[in-house]
Amino acid sequence: MKIRANGIDIEVEDSGPGAPGEQRPAVLLLMGLGMQLIEWPPELVQALLDAGYRVIRHDNRDVGLSQHFDEFGKPNLLWAGIEYKLGLAPRAPYSVRDMADDALGVLDALNLAQAHVVGVSMGGMIAQHMALAAPQRLLSLSSVSSSSGAKGLPSPTPEVTRVLLSHPSGRHAPAVVEHYVQLYQAIGSPAYPTPAAELRARMLRSVARSFHSVGTLRQMVAVMADISRATQLSRITTPTLVLHGRADPMVPYACAEDTARRIPGAKLVGIPGMGHDLPAALLTQLLSHLIPHFQSAQMRANLL
Repeated sequence: MKIRANGIDIEVEDSGPGAPGEQRPAVLLLMGLGMQLIEWPPELVQALLDAGYRVIRHDNRDVGLSQHFDEFGKPNLLWAGIEYKLGLAPRAPYSVRDMADDALGVLDALNLAQAHVVGVSMGGMIAQHMALAAPQRLLSLSSVSSSSGAKGLPSPTPEVTRVLLSHPSGRHAPAVVEHYVQLYQAIGSPAYPTPAAELRARMLRSVARSFHSVGTLRQMVAVMADISRATQLSRITTPTLVLHGRADPMVPYACAEDTARRIPGAKLVGIPGMGHDLPAALLTQLLSHLIPHFQSAQMRANLL
């Protein structure tokens, strides 16, 4: 469904509050760079529903079925990258904080005072900004496969960088799908690889729903421009779980260690063999950390 949040149109999937008179605690799931809400594994969503949670997902601005910002044009990634390497904030059409305000606007539109917030990759950065901007709205924060954005942290591996900087061989769907299959294989979990046929099926669904690569580029510049968040993370008071793959080739594990050091009281959990994805074989293990984190934070909130 389409809702109006933070002054823009956002596509939202909401499982709802439950049976009449039931008020399920809400879990807001934030996906990463260029990714649509359908990229959340259905098994993970169903497990959260079975555990008694209301599950909310949305397309971040500029991707999927949410509002696009084509009036800002295509960013110059080369120049933005040079500025970033020099420690400067590239000029971005919008900020990661704006995307956090979008997410808070989603909660407003659904009349939700609070939610457990889980963000993957760029979604983790958005979640961190939410905890900084409106701590009273977050029951818990889970920063998954993400980073503080601090200067000097390790970069993606050369193989991942090469694929990230490459382009599809054409604009037709098969070429686009093949490009993203190669990307997901490069960033995926070494110990838990997803079969290529399954990746192709997922990418076909994604491209059929929406394909807007220039929006991904604008999101990328917003992430590059987000250079001051790391110094603010010490202000976060929300119960925080930092969950990360120890074999992540896109956002190396040192980024998780840095994030956990910066957020007071954060719990760091490293998953051996996990890369920069959410493989089916690891969902039970991931949920075994997420759900107890939600429960502990809820108990803490009830005591305050």
